[in-house]
Order: sequence, then C-alpha cells, then structure tokens
Amino acid sequence: MLRHGLQVTRVFCQTVLHTVSARPLRSAILRLIPRTALLPWLSSRAVSVSEWPLLSSPPRDYSLPNPSWSTEMRRLYEYYDSLCEKEMEGGEKKPGGWGRLPSYNRTLKYAAGGKCLSKLLKEKARLFTRNTEEQGAAFEYVVFMNKSEKRCVCIFQAGHLLEGPPGNVHGGAIATIIDTSLGTLAGYLSGIVMTANLNINYCSPIPLGSVVLIDSVLDKVEGRKTFVSCQVTSSDGSKLHTEATGLFISINVGHLFGG
Repeated sequence: MLRHGLQVTRVFCQTVLHTVSARPLRSAILRLIPRTALLPWLSSRAVSVSEWPLLSSPPRDYSLPNPSWSTEMRRLYEYYDSLCEKEMEGGEKKPGGWGRLPSYNRTLKYAAGGKCLSKLLKEKARLFTRNTEEQGAAFEYVVFMNKSEKRCVCIFQAGHLLEGPPGNVHGGAIATIIDTSLGTLAGYLSGIVMTANLNINYCSPIPLGSVVLIDSVLDKVEGRKTFVSCQVTSSDGSKLHTEATGLFISINVGHLFGG
C-alpha cells in the first residue's frame, strides 16, 4: 500500500509539473486522481476518512471544534452544522443546503495522497491562516458553504497573536480572513482562482477573542472574473464591523508552478 501510494504521488508530481500547465485544475486533477477529496470547491460536504485511500490517517482538519473555541463559537458551529446534509443510520441522508468545508494547513492535502505529496513539495510550507499549532492563538475559523444560494458563512474567532490596536484585531488580520472567505467562495464556484482586488471598508474594531461572522455572496461572473462581496458582523448580526468586495481571476494550475 505504501509503495503504491508513493508511486502514485511521484507520477502525480511529474504529471503536474510537466503536462498539466495548460489544463484547468478541475478537469486535470479529476482525470489524474479519480478517487480524491480534492479542493473544497469541488465538494459541498466535509471529507470523510474513507476518501483517503493512500493514508493510514487523514491530516488534521482545523475546521473542527477544539478546546480554545468559546461558547459562542461552538453555538454557531452547531447551528450551521445542523443545517448540513447528514448520513443517517441505514445509509439514508438527511437533506440540508449547507456543507462544512474541511481545512488543512496546506492546500495540497485536499488531494488523495496529499499528505505524502506535501512532504515532497516545499515540506516546511504552511497555509498562512493555519501556520500555528497553538490552539486559539491566531485564526480559529470554519467555513460553511451553501451551493444553491452561492453563499458561504465563515465563523471566525481571533486569537491573541492577531492584535493591532490594543485589545483589538489587526486590520491586516481582518483583511486576511476576508480574503480567505471570499476566495473560498470564488474558488468553490469558479475553480482555482487568485485574488485580483480587495476593497475593504473598516466600520468598527473587532475585539480580540470575540466571534464574528463573515457572510460572503456571489455578485456576478464575467468570463474568468468572479465578483464577490461580504459583511463582517457580530455573532448576532447586530453590529457591522467590516464590509468588502473582491475580484478573483480563474487561472490554470500551471500558474501555481511557474507555468
């Protein structure tokens, strides 16, 4: 099993680096790895352990609750989780319009065998929002997607490492979680994208340790351009902290490897 996994990973790396640059990520990766969790925008549900055939265990999913989450963070998580499609006993599925997106510390880990692949390509690289193992210290967040509504909600709790003005979240950290939320929605709907423009209006500070909601929606799609917008509000929606618009451009996977 391990030898087969390494062979598949090696072939995948070679193919990505030498033949994939002219193909869109969605069709190319689906053709190369037929059984894969892939990226969150290719699935409206969380990834299960059974979808990682080359691994003895899946990588850590940072979107799951941990001890650092506040009562409010857990309450909102449980609310949106209750709206998700669930597989019941006997194989029946409870309908739901929402789906929780898994979150790992490298995008490579969304692919089957990605844990091995991550060790081969820039092993020390980490996703900016998932680069610390200290729970609750920085970005604690989970994204729920509603495909039919072309909308996602990010529940975000800011840790002590994100301070800007005393006791409040740094504006750059707010921009980061906005970029993450808008980019997740754009990528889910349009395939692999990169940020072209973010326009952010800061309305009121976000206290460290508080929980906010980033509610993102699709505005329009024009060719390779995906326009999205969001509002960052208090957990009960009564206070507007930030609002933003974003433009994301669809690219092919070759751009990620210098193609």
